[in-house]
Amino acid sequence: MKRDIIRINEEKCTGCGSCVTGCPEGALQIIDEKARVVNELFCDGLGACIGECPEGAIQIETREAEAYNEHKVMENVVKAGPNVVKAHLRHLREHGQMDLLNEAVDFLKENNLQMPDYKEVLAGVCPGSMTRDLRGSKSQAQGQVMLASELGNWPIQLRLLTPDAPYLKNAHLLLAADCAPFAYANFHQRFLRDKILIIFCPKLDQDLEEYVEKLHEIFRKQDIRSISIVHMEVPCCSGIEAVVQNALEKAQKNIIIKDYTIGITGEII
Repeated sequence: MKRDIIRINEEKCTGCGSCVTGCPEGALQIIDEKARVVNELFCDGLGACIGECPEGAIQIETREAEAYNEHKVMENVVKAGPNVVKAHLRHLREHGQMDLLNEAVDFLKENNLQMPDYKEVLAGVCPGSMTRDLRGSKSQAQGQVMLASELGNWPIQLRLLTPDAPYLKNAHLLLAADCAPFAYANFHQRFLRDKILIIFCPKLDQDLEEYVEKLHEIFRKQDIRSISIVHMEVPCCSGIEAVVQNALEKAQKNIIIKDYTIGITGEII
């Protein structure tokens, strides 16, 4: 079957082993001084090991691979002890993989194994990158006249967002350059309402190819209903459209883009 799985660039890999300790599922080992995927069914393709590699030698690709098997992974994980079990559950929770998390919990219950405390499962999970669906949870401060936030998802930075996030299913996407919401005062009501927000900077962010790949995965996996882009009038900011177009071409998707340009003084041009 075709699915997401990691690919290791052997030329870049120094065999430091950081990725091995960052993979509680046990898919990686150091063999002949290089990191190797020793069992494809243990690799969930979520890429927790990518951030552990100091050389940038690991990427996610879509190719033919043995299907990921949570039951087999849990059989492997429990052998490594309770701390590794907690790390695996945190990994699934952080990436919004609730179905797999439930499978893992069911495995522990069925085998009469000790269940980690939920607070322990969340320990070490960065609150800033945890997938959250904020739709239906709007609030308004008492005693103040203010507009309600239209933000419907978290995180919003493209680098932190996972393509498997449930709120991306059938979503209307709003891709905004970092500065645009600050320049346009009515950003929430004019652009953000009923949309899922993704932001990045096409000038200052270093690896735009990574962004193309991330958006390609979103377009490939999710049935995106519409795309709106909001960027500033400065020339470098228009690069956001190029990133989106490249990702659409790579995903072989044809989605009409609504493109809005914001002036420095805050008006729609």
